[in-house]
Amino acid sequence: MRFSPRAQGLVAALVTVTIWTAFIVIARASAQRTLTPFDIAFLRIVGASLVLLPWGWWIVRHRTAAPAGTVATSSLAGLSPLPLRTTVQLGLFGGVVYALLAYSGFFYAPATHASVLMPGSLPLWTALLAALLLAERITPARATGLALIVAGDVLVGGRSLLAAFDGGDVWKGDLLFMGAASCWATYSVLARRHGVGAVHATIAITALACTVYVPMYALLAALQLAGSQLAQAPWSEILFQMVFQGVGSVVISGITFTRMIQHYGPVRSTMITALVPGLSAIGAVWLLGEPLHWNLGAGLLLVTLGIFFGVLGSRRSTTPPTPTAASGQTNA
Repeated sequence: MRFSPRAQGLVAALVTVTIWTAFIVIARASAQRTLTPFDIAFLRIVGASLVLLPWGWWIVRHRTAAPAGTVATSSLAGLSPLPLRTTVQLGLFGGVVYALLAYSGFFYAPATHASVLMPGSLPLWTALLAALLLAERITPARATGLALIVAGDVLVGGRSLLAAFDGGDVWKGDLLFMGAASCWATYSVLARRHGVGAVHATIAITALACTVYVPMYALLAALQLAGSQLAQAPWSEILFQMVFQGVGSVVISGITFTRMIQHYGPVRSTMITALVPGLSAIGAVWLLGEPLHWNLGAGLLLVTLGIFFGVLGSRRSTTPPTPTAASGQTNA
């Protein structure tokens, strides 16, 4: 049974928004259980590696051999389909550092903050980096959207920074969320700059994370320097994190987002993913019992409006985003 392109695009959009929303809620819930941020990042990488590394090996082995004297088009013993320099750049920002910052943030700040400061601020960082590295013009409509996003972020994070004087730790999570968003934006812009497709980029960042982070984590855990709680966690929790964080957040959402881009285009896809901040905030309030203070609600509204203005700015831009550029924002 074959589905129509419209049905495939609709299913891809639903799956992408669902996984991106669930990522925020589940990551916060996971922070209140057994595993540490280092453990969750490890399980994310292992889960994704079980699927993507054989895929990358197959892609490299079935390529036409490069002529002698040319730059190698694969690296890491044939696990990454990209050159080593590109693999390292994408892997550090989109794989290792992003995961550590994002998961660490949930141990300090609630999911409602992550809803605004991660997917909400991603267009801000991406636009600024694209202007700096790709010489993209920021249109007046996009500038208005970025200003609204900044205002929303200040409403959310400003209260946490003020609470720091009373000994609160939420501001640490807010800064980690902003750092994670900036890392993912850097990965997205670098993927566009190198002209890398979503599948190859996702395989490359997983290959680097597996070859760099996994051995380092194993060594530090064996020496009891990483504060790992992996041995104390139940198998059900370990397997769930491997499946959802690795296979779901990395592999499935990467593929479905790319398929959504192919059907709806980058502008309409961005409008669809603008649902994520609101849905994840509602999920955090409903499922985790988190309070939705007035500043969070106002910040969420400003960020959502900012994303829509940014989409309008992209539509009127003389250099509209390509599917490759948009596919750089595949991961939760």
